[in-house]
Amino acid sequence: MTMIMVNLLGLALIALIAWWFWLYKPREVNGNEGVVTIVVESGVYTPAKIQVVASTTELNPVILRFIRKDPSLCAGTLSFADLDISVELPLNQPVDVTLPPLQAGSYGFACQMQMYRGELIVVNQ
Repeated sequence: MTMIMVNLLGLALIALIAWWFWLYKPREVNGNEGVVTIVVESGVYTPAKIQVVASTTELNPVILRFIRKDPSLCAGTLSFADLDISVELPLNQPVDVTLPPLQAGSYGFACQMQMYRGELIVVNQ
């Protein structure tokens, strides 16, 4: 009986890991209207996918407001590698990141160890 429980627990853990790394799809938010607030907590950015229209980034810059609630050291640094932007995120304090006008494409953002990951998607109208 104990061996069956251990096996079931192991299978459940494998299923959870597979879901987290390969099947989980974060919800997508439209960032064309004002500031998008992103909470850094429990190993994820929420929301982790933001979509904006390229023309919007020229007229009004995209502002992403990060609020770090996770005390882990990894969550303390935010990096947009493709844009050469790196920002320190103090605990429980909002930090605004104003992005420059962007071409259509996908721009990833992550913590320093790539454990927290998000994506800014810029589309043509």
